[in-house]
Amino acid sequence: MSGKPGGPGRGGLEAGAGDTPPLVLPPALVAAMLDHARAEAPLEACGIVGGRQGQPVAYYPARNADRSPVRYTVDPEDQLRIFTTMEERGEELWAIFHSHPRSPAYPSATDVRYAYYPEAYYLIASLASEPPVLRAFRIVEGTITEYPLAVGGDQVPTQA
Repeated sequence: MSGKPGGPGRGGLEAGAGDTPPLVLPPALVAAMLDHARAEAPLEACGIVGGRQGQPVAYYPARNADRSPVRYTVDPEDQLRIFTTMEERGEELWAIFHSHPRSPAYPSATDVRYAYYPEAYYLIASLASEPPVLRAFRIVEGTITEYPLAVGGDQVPTQA
């Protein structure tokens, strides 16, 4: 993803999201993200989730310009196309998704360094176990805050 440079940040996991109600993801959206992650493995998959009125409504898969198993950059052409489509459909940026094919569903130091969208959630799927683990975070100035997830009202496993 491109965007404004991030600040130096404090790092670490911020407490306080524990009392937050879960973010509810439509089952079809979760299936699309996990199918994309599995199809791209052993490379990291990435994409963008569009939302309306604060709710996730669509997943837009993108190419990983890095073609790497340990990092991702949303292909700039895909990013422009996706943001244009979202604008035409009245959607806003809700989340940025990527997979960790062999590591936990937790932001890496690189993920934190390049988290240029503090208003967006960062959804990370780990394929290191079956079923995959999906977790949601916000990353603001180096501080990572986790948010609970639910799929269609069912709690999502957050640990392998």
